[in-house]
Amino acid sequence: MFIDTHTHIYTPEFDADRAEVVERAAAAGAEALLLPAIDEASVGPMLDCCRRWPALCRPMLGLHPTELPTEGFEAVLDRFEQRLQTPGHPFVAVGEVGVDLYWDTSRRDDQLRAFARQAGWAARFGLPLVVHSRNAHREIVDTLAPLRDTLHGGVFHCFGGTADEARELLAFDGFCLGIGGTVTFKKSRLPQVLAECVPIDRIVLETDAPYLTPTPHRGTRNEPAYIPIVIDRLADVYGLAPADIARHTTANARRVFGKLV
Repeated sequence: MFIDTHTHIYTPEFDADRAEVVERAAAAGAEALLLPAIDEASVGPMLDCCRRWPALCRPMLGLHPTELPTEGFEAVLDRFEQRLQTPGHPFVAVGEVGVDLYWDTSRRDDQLRAFARQAGWAARFGLPLVVHSRNAHREIVDTLAPLRDTLHGGVFHCFGGTADEARELLAFDGFCLGIGGTVTFKKSRLPQVLAECVPIDRIVLETDAPYLTPTPHRGTRNEPAYIPIVIDRLADVYGLAPADIARHTTANARRVFGKLV
């Protein structure tokens, strides 16, 4: 059994066979599929998935750093905040949020403002925080540092950094590193980093589907049913049986995302 803590199965890439994708995930052992929002338009399709498969799908709410509207992103954040203030809302985390300076640095300040505000929601509303970081390790750490004692844990999504960066991120109590298909890539340094300094109780599984498909399926659409491939690679890294990897990472996900329990 496993939990895919980060999958975008609500996107158009899955429109033709979404039900089959969910069926394959369940057949492969999925106990839950956690769906991060990326912008305001994604919320409706995401919630539709959660209504259609309530036993499996759980939503998050956040504005992705590369999806900030050119104008008026603060108004989007106002509306998201109102949703999180609504009693009984369905969201299990604030995410996917963060800083991405890989393609474009021109909106760095806007990204930092949006990230700081959304991280503040996680602290205020008692929710885990799911963090996207690309070419922005220092910005992420510096933004979260003032909230260190008030955050409620979370996931540093799609971690692919150095051992020193892993240690710095894991200094935030209650956070895990999100590990997916990149750990299977031939030239990935991630297996060595994990073996060197990341305990098994500080990782969770994720696909980021439809992206980051694991070997041997690279070049095709990713989906949650491929998580066992990641589990098998992690079993090699940690010298454990695949069943033990699945058990540990599922427990970790349930600890981070308390609303799953």
